[in-house]
Amino acid sequence: MESKPNFEEIDFQKYLLVLQRRWVPAVGVFGVAVTLVSLYAFSLKPTYKAEGSLLIKTNRTSSLTGLGEALGRLESLGVNNNPSDTQAKIVVSVPVIQETITELDLRDDKGKPLTIQELSKELKIKGDKGTEVLEVSYTDTNPTLAAKVVNKLMQAYIKNNIGANREEAVSVRKFIQKQLPATERSVKRAEAELRRFKEENKVIALQEEATAAVNEISKLEEQISQAQAQLADVSARSQKLQNQAKIDSQQGVTFTSLSQTPGIQQVLTQLQEAQSQLAVERTRLQPEHPIIINLEEKVAALNSLLQQRLKQAVGSDRQIPTLNLQTGELRQKLLEDYARSEAERVGLEKKIITLSSKRSAYKQRANVLPKLEQNQRQLERKIKAAQTTYETLLTRLQEIQVAENQNVGNARIISPALIPDKPAGSRKILMITGGGVLGILLGVIAAFTLDLIDRSVKTVKEARELFKYTLLGVIPSISSNSTKSSFLRGVDQPIPRVIGTDIPQFPVGDAYQMLQANLKFLSSDNELKAIVVTSSVPKEGKSEVAANLAVAMAQVGRRVLLVDADMRHPVQHHVWGMTNAVGLSNVIVDELPIDIAVQEVIPNVYVLPSGVVPPNPVALLDSRRMAALVNTFVSNYDFVIFDTPPLAGIADAAVLGKLADGILLVVRPGVVDSASANAAKEFLTQSGQQVLGMVINGVNVKREPDSYFYYTKESDESGVVSRNSVPTRQARSRIMDER
Repeated sequence: MESKPNFEEIDFQKYLLVLQRRWVPAVGVFGVAVTLVSLYAFSLKPTYKAEGSLLIKTNRTSSLTGLGEALGRLESLGVNNNPSDTQAKIVVSVPVIQETITELDLRDDKGKPLTIQELSKELKIKGDKGTEVLEVSYTDTNPTLAAKVVNKLMQAYIKNNIGANREEAVSVRKFIQKQLPATERSVKRAEAELRRFKEENKVIALQEEATAAVNEISKLEEQISQAQAQLADVSARSQKLQNQAKIDSQQGVTFTSLSQTPGIQQVLTQLQEAQSQLAVERTRLQPEHPIIINLEEKVAALNSLLQQRLKQAVGSDRQIPTLNLQTGELRQKLLEDYARSEAERVGLEKKIITLSSKRSAYKQRANVLPKLEQNQRQLERKIKAAQTTYETLLTRLQEIQVAENQNVGNARIISPALIPDKPAGSRKILMITGGGVLGILLGVIAAFTLDLIDRSVKTVKEARELFKYTLLGVIPSISSNSTKSSFLRGVDQPIPRVIGTDIPQFPVGDAYQMLQANLKFLSSDNELKAIVVTSSVPKEGKSEVAANLAVAMAQVGRRVLLVDADMRHPVQHHVWGMTNAVGLSNVIVDELPIDIAVQEVIPNVYVLPSGVVPPNPVALLDSRRMAALVNTFVSNYDFVIFDTPPLAGIADAAVLGKLADGILLVVRPGVVDSASANAAKEFLTQSGQQVLGMVINGVNVKREPDSYFYYTKESDESGVVSRNSVPTRQARSRIMDER
């Protein structure tokens, strides 16, 4: 299945029908609006319009002064804004207008001073696109006064502009003079802080000091590396010499120093000679030999002397073996080399310690330098900012003093207003045109407002949507040249018209023929024999529909009984020119024979009037006698039509509806409203009535969006419709589909 678009189309025809229905009030409102506007337009006096021009531009004379430029500069807040727009608002500001009124002593017709609002109404300010020109115009009945107002207004604006610029300069000068002492103190305070910082941290030139520290650290690290390399070499050599001499480092140094002492070396030489002699003599002589003994004593004496000198040289009582002092030339050479190597090693270690200490000191200083440099820059920036502010204020003070004495504004008059010699263009045509447009708008609004207020059913479409009953017929509303009066004395409703005598056969007759045909074929199982014709409210034409339906059925050869069951407001006897002395009420109450009350008015049409109006019609209609009469009517006639009262608050139609085959509901657009229609529909539903369908009566075909008939223009205007004006096939099929 194809999906339907989920949107509602605009029904322009519906709105056009609203205007057709309400054209009288719409035209009335339009006429009133146009008339009032026209009267007002023609009552206006001729006015004169004076125009002048102002050139709005930046004050260039202050370009020699820095701050002065800002005093005369016109800038916009947004990209698309024009400074002239702002100045246009200033031109019509209260001070400017008030000064103009005061200078010219402007007064109204009553001699009272003119108000700002009254002057503003006729004052117009317009800026020319792409230019900096403002057009100032004023309209008044006095041409001379109009020119004076424009010129005085422009002069007052320029004066106000110059004064505003001067006041701004004065306020700026006072502000600068007030700020200068505090700014000067800020400069001095910042300089003192920088000086104190340099003294506390011994800062002269941090950048140069940082560069020198980096270079010095590099040199020290290079020297330390060289000294460490030399120390490694010396340490290796000392270790080798120590191994060769087979002494520890302390003994080697001590023995070398003792062996090189002159006194010790002399005693040591003598001791070595004595020991040599003793060794030789022992090879030749016996131990007890005096030479051996003398030599032993000599050796002992030299040993004792050597120990004394060693103690004196060493400074301790520790016994030193003399064997270690008795070295040969090679050992002596090794000890000397070892001593020199140790001395060199000790020197290199001290050198490395010294260089490392210097490097640490430089590094410590270098680590502090960035923070010191940061603090120094902050202080320098503070000084620079304070100095810049101070110097700027001094400069601006001089400039503002010059700008304060300037007498040039942001505008000048390029075209003064001249006294107009001709009235301004007439606004009468424009006002009348506007009144016409306003009248049309108000008329449309009035038409739609009345249509919204009116809750009546207006079209066939609305009736079908409201009741949702089968549409069995549509009776057009066509005027006729009837000789019968529409109203009779004592009757508060129009007398129904009958086909052939009061209204033409075409198209109304064809419409009723369609109605009777639809009723005939409404039920294929059980043939309809009796129906009740009623409506929701009075004046919907249910009696006329009942009478003409009887005529239409009689025209096709059916014997029809038309019973006037409206015992409250009977009307059928007026339609057919009968008396109402004997009728349905008499037949029910007095049990008169039916033949006495029934009369044949036209061939195959028999009418039973209502008879004497009873006090309680419902009781009569809901009686057994009435039920028996209905059966009798159905047996004696081909079709029975009951004309009953409306459903609004009356149960007559509902009572008869249960006795007949069903109810035919008559709906007349423009008469029944939605509330009454809903009430009638609810009543029919709750009472369980068999509603056969509905017939729409009195339809204005021209105001229907869906036409059920075709008419010629001549027949519609004259009320006599030609034979060609027959129900359309489309209308026939639409009604048959609804069944």
